Amino acid sequence: MYEKKQIATNAAPAAIGPYSQAVSAGGFVFASGQIPVDPATGVVVEGSAAEQARQVFENIKAVLLAAGSSLSQVVKATVFLKDMNDFATVNDVYATYFEGCILPARSAVQVARLPKDVKVEIEVIAVSR
Repeated sequence: MYEKKQIATNAAPAAIGPYSQAVSAGGFVFASGQIPVDPATGVVVEGSAAEQARQVFENIKAVLLAAGSSLSQVVKATVFLKDMNDFATVNDVYATYFEGCILPARSAVQVARLPKDVKVEIEVIAVSR
């Protein structure tokens, strides 16, 4: 039986509902979807899909660090887009955060609406170190 551990950090936005920022179990970190909220202000980063994606990745990095992992340990990512026309733009940002790493498996989907009407949300699963 694997022990579950809740992961929480002030370096990423607090959960806005009944869920954890991440949970580690069985040698993996299961990170909840991150949206482009600045953890210092609690405000959505306005701007392009690229600007929002950068904030999302900074939030993901903070959660993974708190869990003792990193982006280089991500094995699966799911990208949720408000508009699939932003795919190439978000993909360019995505690529910079995984540069030099084994690229994770990934899904990307367009959704009708995201929390706080943001343009992008990303969730990841990573290996624990």
